[in-house]
Amino acid sequence: METNSDPNQKKHIFILSGQSNMAGRGGVIKDHHHHLHPIWDGVVPPECHPDPSILRFSAALQWEQAHDPLHADIDTKKPCGVGPGMSFANIVRERVAGDALGLVPCAVGGTAIKEWARGEELYENMVKRAKESVKEDEGSEIKALLWFQGESDTSSKHDAEAYKVNMETLIDNVRQDLNLPSLPIIQVAIASGGEYIEKVREAQKAIDLPNVICVDAKGLQLKEDNLHLTTEAQVLLGQMLAEAYLTHFEACTI
Repeated sequence: METNSDPNQKKHIFILSGQSNMAGRGGVIKDHHHHLHPIWDGVVPPECHPDPSILRFSAALQWEQAHDPLHADIDTKKPCGVGPGMSFANIVRERVAGDALGLVPCAVGGTAIKEWARGEELYENMVKRAKESVKEDEGSEIKALLWFQGESDTSSKHDAEAYKVNMETLIDNVRQDLNLPSLPIIQVAIASGGEYIEKVREAQKAIDLPNVICVDAKGLQLKEDNLHLTTEAQVLLGQMLAEAYLTHFEACTI
């Protein structure tokens, strides 16, 4: 997609990470022609419209104009659809007038938190992408990490009980490795999962570290699979994340 955006303009950068509900399965439907492969229905709600000032960092480490599915070249094993990123970006963009907004998609479906430990490929790739996103960018700044993960840790008691320590470790590590000791983290409390979902949700809400806040996805509409948020729910979640970010972390400019 062609972009008129100046790739060197100052950017407010947000890392999008976690598993499939961050990567986005909104609008991914069964393909009735082929019966085998689900496909994205291609529906982009108005709240997720592209804008020349909203950029995305591609798998090839290039800035380009952002549009759904944001994770198409990152979460490549499954079809991606609408996630929370674009509705988040459209709201925050209005508050950072004059600057571009950069999204760094890193989420991969079906991944457990232990796969996001320091030294693991997913974690190292996220850190690398985040560092590269600001490498040659005077004045661009990583503003927050948006994290939606945990469904894969709800099927075993052991994983659910280890979640809090694992997530706190991830937060410490990513702040250290990006040299951003007070990097804002907005985590989403999961809305679906297996037997130990409440244990994981409790862990998510119990994390008490500076500049870490939690937005609760419980009650947002799920698709028929009872696992993934619908397109409409993703739009709402993006708005909730934007509100949380602007309320807690974006200094009032008025």
